[in-house]
Amino acid sequence: MNMFSTAPRKRLYESMNRFDQTPEFKKELKKLSKKFQSLGTDLKTFEAVITNKPTGIGTSFTIIHATETVKIVKARFACKTLRNTSLRIIYAFREDTITFMYIELYFKGDKPNEDQVRVDNYLEKMDKTLKKNKFVCIC
Repeated sequence: MNMFSTAPRKRLYESMNRFDQTPEFKKELKKLSKKFQSLGTDLKTFEAVITNKPTGIGTSFTIIHATETVKIVKARFACKTLRNTSLRIIYAFREDTITFMYIELYFKGDKPNEDQVRVDNYLEKMDKTLKKNKFVCIC
């Protein structure tokens, strides 16, 4: 192997799975996938977009909560079956670990707004995890 190779290197986070789902999101995805067959491929397309711009571009993305480490984003989710309208997705982007957590997916015709209680529960769990994993340096 050439020590001075010019081949592009993958960043550490590019080789990791950066996307995860809450149990509630998994249930919603399964239920909605029965109605809207293109949902799986639409989710992969969405992941490609937010990989490049984690908090999105334009008016289709709204940051509904922001701290130093996490941003909760509500986005319009383009579904080919629905001709690119009417679904919403709520996800968390953690800047410190460069990971995404899908929190909620819903059809705009069934539900006007996101479940704020679910978002708050996610933030509480994340805070507990961060506090639990912090270590104290005794120097």
